[in-house]
Amino acid sequence: MLVRQARMEDAAQAAELIHLAIKDIAEALTGETEEEKIRSVLRHYFSQEVNRLSYRNTLVAEIEGGAAGIIISYHGSDASELDAPIIAHLHSAGSTNGAVEKEAEEEDYYIDTLSVNPAYWGKRIGTCLVAESERLAKEKGFKTISLNVEEENIKARRLYSRLGYTTSKVITINHHSYEYMVKTL
Repeated sequence: MLVRQARMEDAAQAAELIHLAIKDIAEALTGETEEEKIRSVLRHYFSQEVNRLSYRNTLVAEIEGGAAGIIISYHGSDASELDAPIIAHLHSAGSTNGAVEKEAEEEDYYIDTLSVNPAYWGKRIGTCLVAESERLAKEKGFKTISLNVEEENIKARRLYSRLGYTTSKVITINHHSYEYMVKTL
């Protein structure tokens, strides 16, 4: 397995993995409800230079030339700038939503999305991607790294706890409760 910086040509596989991970949040971020339309907008977001879901914020775990998993992360203080293109898209598409919920604290390096292709579940791909994101955060001088995990996702919560993340609060994203988990680097 090779963990590398994402490239624009990863957009199709990345859009599928993003959609797999964020489910109904993808509808809110794209203003779409049909799977192909959601993924089309996600591909567009991924291909942009400045966007929370941009290839520039993404690492890919590559196996046999394909994306076995992805992790998207950035500094929490960059969230407003990274969300601006999403908000602009929602407004131009006539979405009544037009807002993107705050997910990250300003001081944290934030793991926005972690997704592993189901064909590779149980092979430690997610653990490797989290470790690489933590390494990048440390390299950039950040003191904390955080993520949100849906309260019902017991398996993921167990993984993050094992990796040293602790719940600091519960927040609501798209009408669901998430544990905001933080790790000191």
